[in-house]
Amino acid sequence: MNDGVQGVLLHHKTANGLPSLSYAISAQATDGVSVSACPFFIVSGKQNGITAKDMWQAVKENGSFDHFKASEASMQSENGSSIGAAVAASLTVLPGESRIVTFSLAWDCPEVQFPSGKIYSRRYTKFYGNHGDAAAQIAYDAILGHSQWESWIEDWQRPILEDKRLPAWYPVTLFNELYYLNSGGTLWTDGSSPVHSLAGVREKKFSLDKSQLGLNNDIEVPHQNDTAISVLGKMASTLEQLHASTASNSAFGTKLLEEGEENIGHFLYLEGIEYRMWNTYDVHFYASFALVMLFPKLELSIQRDFAAAVMLHDPTKVKTLSEGQWVQRKVLGAVPHDLGINDPWFEVNGYTLHNTDRWKDLNPKFVLQVYRDVVATGDKKFASAVWPSVYVAMAYMAQFDKDGDGMIENEGFPDQTYDTWSASGVSAYCGGLWVAALQAASVLARVVGDKNSQDYFWSKFQKAKVVYEKKLWNGSYFNYDNSGSQYSSSIQADQLAGQWYARASGLLPIVDEDKARTALEKVYNFNVMKIKDGKRGAVNGMHPNGKVDTASMQSREIWSGVTYALSATMIQEGLVEMAFQTASGVYEAAWSEAGLGYSFQTPEAWNTNDEYRSLTYMRPLAIWAMQWALTKTSQKQQQLGLEPEQEPEVETNSLMKHDIGFSRVSRLLNLPNEASAKSTLQTLFDYTCRRLMS
Repeated sequence: MNDGVQGVLLHHKTANGLPSLSYAISAQATDGVSVSACPFFIVSGKQNGITAKDMWQAVKENGSFDHFKASEASMQSENGSSIGAAVAASLTVLPGESRIVTFSLAWDCPEVQFPSGKIYSRRYTKFYGNHGDAAAQIAYDAILGHSQWESWIEDWQRPILEDKRLPAWYPVTLFNELYYLNSGGTLWTDGSSPVHSLAGVREKKFSLDKSQLGLNNDIEVPHQNDTAISVLGKMASTLEQLHASTASNSAFGTKLLEEGEENIGHFLYLEGIEYRMWNTYDVHFYASFALVMLFPKLELSIQRDFAAAVMLHDPTKVKTLSEGQWVQRKVLGAVPHDLGINDPWFEVNGYTLHNTDRWKDLNPKFVLQVYRDVVATGDKKFASAVWPSVYVAMAYMAQFDKDGDGMIENEGFPDQTYDTWSASGVSAYCGGLWVAALQAASVLARVVGDKNSQDYFWSKFQKAKVVYEKKLWNGSYFNYDNSGSQYSSSIQADQLAGQWYARASGLLPIVDEDKARTALEKVYNFNVMKIKDGKRGAVNGMHPNGKVDTASMQSREIWSGVTYALSATMIQEGLVEMAFQTASGVYEAAWSEAGLGYSFQTPEAWNTNDEYRSLTYMRPLAIWAMQWALTKTSQKQQQLGLEPEQEPEVETNSLMKHDIGFSRVSRLLNLPNEASAKSTLQTLFDYTCRRLMS
């Protein structure tokens, strides 16, 4: 190496065809600093050669490894033996002086292999190659570049660390929670297809990919509704292309990139080290603020993957653990819970506790995140690319509006991110997300130039907004749901999730501002302050009599990420002091010296007895939603011309025409009920037959 950098390589032997792995350790020789290496010593086993004791004795006696001969030291390990290597930097430090010695540790594992057998190249191979020989170069670059990197980090952190308006605990916790982006099983590929053959992909698995846009004029849908026509055409033509390239039968969002757009690769991170599903979307909804603020291109990459997944259909049968039902793995129009476990992008929905195709929060969360990301990045090409998926996701949800009042209803099982806490009828959580998603879809339609969809979703937003307040507002907060059960009046900490995202994206509030503040004050006084004097965060559910809601395990838990999201909501409503007091409970529990000892492994939850669940979890990244709220991103939205119109002009005749097309798309996406075994695939097949016969 040059520039005084010296080091040693360890080539790790992998078995069973696993990817190669090499380590490099190095140090830099400067004036007065000499560097030497011991490239081999025996850690364990019966192999002959330099032992760990010999290595440490050399350092003790000589302060270096200069007396070792390379021919003696550089060897391969034998079966049953483990070896190590070492680098020593020697210097003299006089009394009162200080010196800097720089070491680096790097590793090169250019490929990642999943249990399915598919192999992907990691992102950094774009710059270092994928031959498995880059560890030394990476270590060298780290030695030379680390000072600049640290300077950039300090420049980024300094304004927040020195902001005297912020409580002392907040900046440190804000940055420390980012540990999860490194420790959360993170994988970043180069965006290319996997190495293994895709011939094993099931024949009937299909996707409405971008190429399937053609449609003959004989489809009987009003031509003013271009989006509905396009979607119907894609749905019909899919069956004619089932034997096309199986690469389209995946959640690869790279196929949504236009020519010339950068392929940043695919990004995966786990829901948690105990819940090992990739990019769990209902949780990413909270955590995504960290990515969109710090790594916006990676956030858009995730969103493209989920946009592709919306158009994916996988009829493979899986058995739900809770209900014991055999259901399709993933149906067309549903946003998946996750991108998979053993075969991400190709076998989504590794989660099988419930049938998430019936969840009520995933599709609205997709629409809200897409719009939020357009606001954050100003990327209108991205908006246009994912718009068909947004439209389909909204159409899919229409089947859950059972009474036609414009509001979706929960179905009496845990059909949302609180997957042990059931809701029935209109719920504060899912209902609010739906109202906000309708508004987001309308404004996004304006961004992509779809005037008919803009008007249509706006009219549905106005209708649903009225129903939401009428059915849930009780004078001081929004009821958990309107089922009339003994738990319906529970005070949910997360009841204003829809309001949170609407405000965060610069949209109009979905509830009256005075009601939002009143509800937040209720949550603060009950869910926060009645639990250990506000030093644990917000309990998910609390009865109006001041007792914790014990309807389920999760209703009586405190979720760190939800507490951060609640605090962000408070900031957006002008309740800043209340927000920091609420969020400080997570700091007190997880990070403070007097807390529960969760530093750098923040759990998903703990209960009122300080018993935790699921260490090292994704959702606490939601603390960055607080930082987002403090930065007033709505100003950026106005600069991009994305702010919603207060009352866009809507023609009644146009709405009626659009409803015909939208309703037809919705009907084709309906899940089969117990009275009818006809599947989505069969429905599309029948539709195609009628088309071919016409």
